[in-house]
Amino acid sequence: MAKKPALGRGLDALITMDEVTTSGSSSISEVPLSQIQPNPDQPRRVFDEEALRELAVSIKQLGVIQPITLRKIDDDTYQIIAGERRYRASMIAQLETIPAYVKTAEDENVMEMALIENIQREDLNSIEIALAYQNLIETYSLTQERLSERIGKKRTTIANYLRLLKLPAEIQMAIRDKKIDMAHARTLVTIENPEVQLDVYQHILNEDLSVRKVEEYVRAINKGETLEEIIQEKEVVDLVKKGKIQKATPEEFDVLKKHLSKFFESKVQLTCNEKGKGKITIAFNSDEDLERIITKFDQLRR
Repeated sequence: MAKKPALGRGLDALITMDEVTTSGSSSISEVPLSQIQPNPDQPRRVFDEEALRELAVSIKQLGVIQPITLRKIDDDTYQIIAGERRYRASMIAQLETIPAYVKTAEDENVMEMALIENIQREDLNSIEIALAYQNLIETYSLTQERLSERIGKKRTTIANYLRLLKLPAEIQMAIRDKKIDMAHARTLVTIENPEVQLDVYQHILNEDLSVRKVEEYVRAINKGETLEEIIQEKEVVDLVKKGKIQKATPEEFDVLKKHLSKFFESKVQLTCNEKGKGKITIAFNSDEDLERIITKFDQLRR
């Protein structure tokens, strides 16, 4: 796991790194909490209440180690650029003031600065980042290329985040709540039908599917198979692996034969006597066809 930046690292370093500039000056002041208001365009939407309480306890004991960053709205009002989590914890700790960098910044730069700090600190989930990118693009008429230049992220990275917003709301919430990760979600995006996306998403949760397995499912779906067919084929493969097909009923043998034929892409025959003994015959038409079938068996052993 990558090491997170130390608490003492200021926003000025992040601004320099990502070439975000502001007009005016900055200074550190003790600002009354009563004069501070959150930024309505803050990209971070989810705050862990338990983590806030833990931070509040630390602030009571040690104070606010790193100042938050504000911009001055008028003589008695400041808006948060970065540090809303520290602001909220300070409120819980019942502080009267909080140390803050007070900056002069344009509206566009305020959101960029908040976005950059949160991303650098890995505080945002994938959906929050995607919404923040979309907000910047729409509000300031930016192209993905221009946004890429402004925040120091590759255009393909920005495009991948924005694609997440095409997913159904239930899946977006699951990403936000870390029920599935971004790699799962990026695979689901390639399915055109939202209902199928939701079906595969539920199957991911039910079976705790790996990203690799989801990619296999999605490839099959995009070739025209239904999720039900894919699941049935998996059940057949599991039966073959476990050696349990000899106990199947005649009707189940028909289903097994159909799915084995589909899996091996070749004609399959099943025979079974009353004692449950029998054999499976797989037809092939050439050396290349046999090699293809052997490759299928290799897949079963994985």
